[in-house]
Amino acid sequence: MLRMISMTAAAALCFATPAFAELSKVNSADEFKQIVSGKTLTRPLVKLQVSPGGSISGRGATWPVSGNWTWKDGYFCRSLEWGGDDLGYNCQEVKASGNKIRFTSDQGAGDSAEFTIR
Repeated sequence: MLRMISMTAAAALCFATPAFAELSKVNSADEFKQIVSGKTLTRPLVKLQVSPGGSISGRGATWPVSGNWTWKDGYFCRSLEWGGDDLGYNCQEVKASGNKIRFTSDQGAGDSAEFTIR
């Protein structure tokens, strides 16, 4: 029995897949702008452009998305409208690595949305 457990553990180590890179907190507006400038942020049914000048545009499902953003005290703070509905103002923690970026509402204490950067 011990031999079978050892063989199973060895096989698992041989076939393990590499871990995904840990996302790192984006700490400044300049760093954020460098990540999103000229890029499209995508997730299923959503495509957004976040301009270095402070505007947000795109589509979510079939409805237009528009808004504005600023960087305040280490957070991405945005006002957003989706399909004519005001989603309000919220300051979000941003983490990124490679072609992934994650926004977490309520300064990192709320819900998250992860996008692919294209």
